[in-house]
Amino acid sequence: MDLSGKIINQLPEVGGNSKTGNAWRKQEFILETGGQYPKKVCVSLWGDKIDQFGLKVGEQVTLGIDVESREYNGRWYTEVKAYKVDRTSGGGAAAPMPEMDTFYSESEEDKLPF
Repeated sequence: MDLSGKIINQLPEVGGNSKTGNAWRKQEFILETGGQYPKKVCVSLWGDKIDQFGLKVGEQVTLGIDVESREYNGRWYTEVKAYKVDRTSGGGAAAPMPEMDTFYSESEEDKLPF
């Protein structure tokens, strides 16, 4: 499943050790979708993907995501995990216009014949 939008916030990275003693890291980002009714979605990156993707606030991205729910003590928790980042088609942002010099001349040789 893909989710496109703009990264509007980066939450602090958290980490720890699992029961088996393996270290883990997680960082969450808030992505705001486009459209008439934008939605905010909290997306998680785990482990090496934090450094690999290098998401920054203000970027337009399309994320490949997995949505997973799990039960703990009778309550259900849902997490949106990103496994892929595409910056080329992130929300249809237009490329900036190149800077242009203005040209004005009163000379006859610079005038067009139409």
